[in-house]
Amino acid sequence: MDWVTQLDKQLADYLPDIRLLKEEPMARHTSFRVGGPARRMAFPERGEQLVLLYSMALDCGARPFILGNGTNLLVPDEGLDRLVIKTSGLSRMELGEGPGCITAEAGVSLARLADFACKQGLTGLEFAHGIPGSLGGGVCMNAGAYGGELKQAVYSVSALFPEEGVKHLCGEELAFGYRRSFLTENPAATVLSVELRLATGDPAAIRKTMQDLMARRKASQPLELPSAGSTFKRPEGHFAGTLIDQCGLKGLAVGGAQVSEKHAGFIVNRGEATCADILALIHRVQKAVQEKTGVRLEPEVRFVN
Repeated sequence: MDWVTQLDKQLADYLPDIRLLKEEPMARHTSFRVGGPARRMAFPERGEQLVLLYSMALDCGARPFILGNGTNLLVPDEGLDRLVIKTSGLSRMELGEGPGCITAEAGVSLARLADFACKQGLTGLEFAHGIPGSLGGGVCMNAGAYGGELKQAVYSVSALFPEEGVKHLCGEELAFGYRRSFLTENPAATVLSVELRLATGDPAAIRKTMQDLMARRKASQPLELPSAGSTFKRPEGHFAGTLIDQCGLKGLAVGGAQVSEKHAGFIVNRGEATCADILALIHRVQKAVQEKTGVRLEPEVRFVN
């Protein structure tokens, strides 16, 4: 019995109400708008469902993959022979017990979380308002922008570790760094919920900061085209976009993928790009920048197979 048949049977028996899609195009679920079909995609709505689903998937050999908003991913054109678990249904958030405390599930979008904090008069997430990802993925990679990072707001994380069960991590255990955390070093771990601690502030001033940062994004970034945000991590002592621009690579294209003419740090999908196009362009940019500057660009985008 193959893993798909086995998983379908177990879901029918133990999670009959869970939403399940078959041969679902990943292009519908990634911000690059590329990627072939996932054999199965499930949408848990509670942490307990996700934990049970993950366990079933491991037992079946389904190689479960956790998907948030798909904003930092490249999925192959041939698709994924595995179970994709999308966390969008884990979308609850509320004020916690302590001052400035918010608890939120992994599927909450960073934009929605920042808006919620603003309405409560809590400051510290203004930078996250324009980041298109989900909280779970954002915490894993310590997402940040305009001088802010999630490590400044995250107090603790509840995460599923397949071999150990659900664990609660806080403080130094999270090992936050530039676009990394303890969770990126343990890719099998899955964020379930997060507790954040924020300072009080004036809602009008917080909203004004969020609006100003969004205006800066719109002015400098190619938000009108599908992309995964910044394609490369910031190399020490440099800015990736500046290096790419100085190497004359703005506008360079492979198939439907192009180095943005608006911001060289972004690779965009002009409408017909494939995953293969984007990967080929990433490699061409890396090769050209290293040959001309000696700097090796490290992709920030994650490739899933």
